[in-house]
Amino acid sequence: MLIERIYDEDLAQASYLIGCQANGTAVVVDGRRDIAVYQDLATKNGMEIIAVTETHIHADYLSGTRELAAATGAKIYVSGEGGPDWQYEFDGERLYDGDKIVIGNITIEAVHTPGHTPEHLSFLVTDGAFSSEPGFLLSGDFVFSGDLGRPDLLDEAAGGVDTRFEGAKQLFTSLRDKFLTLPDYVQVHPAHGAGSACGKALGAIPSSTVGYERLYAWWGPYLAANDEQGFIDELLDGQPDAHAYFGRMKRENREGPAVMGQRAPLTELSSADVAARLADDQVTFIDTRSHTEVHEGTVDRSLNVPAGKSVASYGAWVVNPETDKNPLVLLAADQEMAQDLWDHLVRVGIDTVDGYVTSIDGLPTSTPKLIQPGELDDVDAAMVLDVRNRTEHTAGHIPGSHQLSGGRLMWHLDELPRGGTIVTYCQSGVRNSVAASGLRRAGYDVVELDGSYAGWTSWKQQETVSSK
Repeated sequence: MLIERIYDEDLAQASYLIGCQANGTAVVVDGRRDIAVYQDLATKNGMEIIAVTETHIHADYLSGTRELAAATGAKIYVSGEGGPDWQYEFDGERLYDGDKIVIGNITIEAVHTPGHTPEHLSFLVTDGAFSSEPGFLLSGDFVFSGDLGRPDLLDEAAGGVDTRFEGAKQLFTSLRDKFLTLPDYVQVHPAHGAGSACGKALGAIPSSTVGYERLYAWWGPYLAANDEQGFIDELLDGQPDAHAYFGRMKRENREGPAVMGQRAPLTELSSADVAARLADDQVTFIDTRSHTEVHEGTVDRSLNVPAGKSVASYGAWVVNPETDKNPLVLLAADQEMAQDLWDHLVRVGIDTVDGYVTSIDGLPTSTPKLIQPGELDDVDAAMVLDVRNRTEHTAGHIPGSHQLSGGRLMWHLDELPRGGTIVTYCQSGVRNSVAASGLRRAGYDVVELDGSYAGWTSWKQQETVSSK
């Protein structure tokens, strides 16, 4: 048996290819939409992908289940659990608790583990060539290394009202009646790692075991004492802000993400053509440089989505394909980089990219407004805006600032003053630059605090020392 973990550091998301080496067949679980990685892996191991499935209706990324099935002819399996309100709306065989997918010597059994979502499945995997008992659990967003999937996303991102409390109770029951009944040796392979917003304290290690989680996870003592209320209180306390685009992901994943098919390689565009289309507001420019470079000058009304490990997340903060109909033009060093950026963007449903340029030369540019920490009191600001998570704001913030995380900002503009200057900050400046670019494009007068909160606290400490 082969189990390969395919990890996306951008979204801290893990998908899996499970293959039977005896007959050369494979299943992909929780795949993403840029599917070449699975096809290449199957080819490398002499396997055919014959089935695709997923643990639940995801909120943090757009599923590649339909994309992979269309490309390979694989059969789709999705959860049929959760009741009438949580049914998938596209074709695929429904899986219920105890149902099995069999490929060669391998049996993959669906286990209904509600809590994170009502329809959530985990998958018990048995390598029949080695044992008659399961040895692996693909736990999806149920159990992570050291943490659990949050039960409040339906409230935070999908329009639910107080569903978190029932979800937390279901998680307690799923742990007690499903997870903790498994042998300690069963290996646990979760769908997310550290950095994901699907939990509050995910570990960075890629896998665990039932026994290790039983002994050392924070929730163990609550289950041992059968303390359901204590478990619920601890689970719901301090969950991070949920990105607003999660709601769109939920809807599209339930309905069935659009199948893109084979995408043509992106082409390099001329500066003259891009400049003309920018003048007519026919394209949106994505500046992929760092915030420090952007602060030296960027394309007018462009969005800053810095290249690196968070392209998908930051892109979805400021580009909403349901309302932003302009195609994108990317700033990229070459075609390979442009293609990689596009691969990240399609993971959150940002599909329409017209091409790329390698320089901002010849394009209309301006310099974003910055102020130094010592100048903050001199600015007649309508609002000082903290775009960090609420947990960060609670731990320490600039007095009088209003907190609205960057991942929710563009969906909650009603919280901002429409007139006057808004001074924005995050922790170091990266998230601030992304959020500020979105506000500038929306017509707000934005001034970024240079150095953000870290710079401000350093300045305050120096001021305190100087005053003594």
